[in-house]
Amino acid sequence: MIGKAKAISHGINALRYIKGESRNKKEPEKIHHVCDQYLSPDLDAMGIWLEMSLTANSHPCIKNSVIHIEVSPAMEHTKDFTIDDWRKLWQEVAEEFDRQTIHDGKGRTLSLPTNILGSKATVWLHKESDSGIPHLHALVCRVDEEGNINNDHQIHLRAQRAAETVAKRRGWTTANQIRTSYIQQVNEECMEVLRAMPQWSFDDYFQRLYGKGYYVKSQVDKQGVVRGYTLVSKKNPNVRYKASDLGTSRNLTTSRIEKTWQRLHQPSVAMSPQQTGPSVLQPTQQQPKQHAANRTRRSTFAKDYTQWKPDRSKVIIETGNKTFTRYIPNDVVSIFEDAFDSREVFNWQPLTNLAMAFFTMLAVPDVSPSGGGGGSSSDQGWGRDKDEDEKEWARRCAQAAIKALGRKPKKSMRR
Repeated sequence: MIGKAKAISHGINALRYIKGESRNKKEPEKIHHVCDQYLSPDLDAMGIWLEMSLTANSHPCIKNSVIHIEVSPAMEHTKDFTIDDWRKLWQEVAEEFDRQTIHDGKGRTLSLPTNILGSKATVWLHKESDSGIPHLHALVCRVDEEGNINNDHQIHLRAQRAAETVAKRRGWTTANQIRTSYIQQVNEECMEVLRAMPQWSFDDYFQRLYGKGYYVKSQVDKQGVVRGYTLVSKKNPNVRYKASDLGTSRNLTTSRIEKTWQRLHQPSVAMSPQQTGPSVLQPTQQQPKQHAANRTRRSTFAKDYTQWKPDRSKVIIETGNKTFTRYIPNDVVSIFEDAFDSREVFNWQPLTNLAMAFFTMLAVPDVSPSGGGGGSSSDQGWGRDKDEDEKEWARRCAQAAIKALGRKPKKSMRR
């Protein structure tokens, strides 16, 4: 269940929207009255607004004179609800809303308990949204019936916590669980959009996401540079995803998403036989007999990357004139991307391919007595040590690739 709250000044417009009197409401017959608190019966939006305004006038300094609260449970939990059930849900959420005292990280009080159950309020059930999910709208006067002001500091946290508490008590799905259940689908659709884009462009990316069923709210600085964005599902508008929450290793943030697009659109993470060089031993080549023991030792600590897992990315590796599909951890992908930044390294593609070949043991550096590539010696062989951290192993593979091919920086204009 999701709870939202905000103190607002446009109370009359909000009342018309909540009651279905607004011209923007195409299906007012799907809006139902749940209950009122301390209001005269059968009032229209203007009548309710006048009564609330008279109460709030005792504190003329208040700018935002009403609180708009929205409560949205999952559809499966309320499919058999009557109006009385919705009224009980509102009272339960309101009780938890009033019960809270908001503190900061040092234990200091930021917001004292409210008294919305003791304030003028009107509550309505909406069933007309695009998502089809029934939800409650309530408008509450900022001044209660005893003349005290309902504190609106950190009010959004108060609504979230009240909804979470009631949902857990009833055994319902919480907002965090709803968000988590959808995020994998959102990630997959973002990656599908990137794969379908012939050229990189934020405008195209956002437009395609809109076609996938998402509203996009972008944050742009004074120079017109996109600094962040948030996705809101058209079907479930109460759940939002910031760019920093999406993807893996923050690969869909504004600073990294272009690089993610480049990685998805490289012809193949590959290198030609000429680029491979004599320092790489391919799996199909005959290795000297004296290294047979080393090959056995290497295979002992090789890990299987042939199966997809949620924390892995699909990569294509070419080695020994053959193409292999592997699934390597997202953290490892990030290490190789940082080590071979396509904006700085001219031969980033063959380096990335070779490092991934080393990492997945599809190829090994030359560890003959004449050289000690990758930090291993001929009597030790090449491979991941039994207790070696996966990230350290990836960094060692990156260094071995650099030693084999060399790191060629891109030339740039200098002052």
